[in-house]
Amino acid sequence: MATALRTLFRFGPLIFAFGFLAPLIAQIIQAFEVTPPFGLGPLAVGLVLAGLLGLAAQVRGRWV
Repeated sequence: MATALRTLFRFGPLIFAFGFLAPLIAQIIQAFEVTPPFGLGPLAVGLVLAGLLGLAAQVRGRWV
């Protein structure tokens, strides 16, 4: 159990990015009626942007 929690917390920034930031970015895109590039949907753009932010936080070890 401790190993599972340790693994879960190790990927915390990515889980936060995909679970919270991606839908938030998608809703912001829809609220401002921005057309995503390349025919992508708002959620796809949110997943890409949140994934990049989460990956940067994962590698650097901090969000800021």
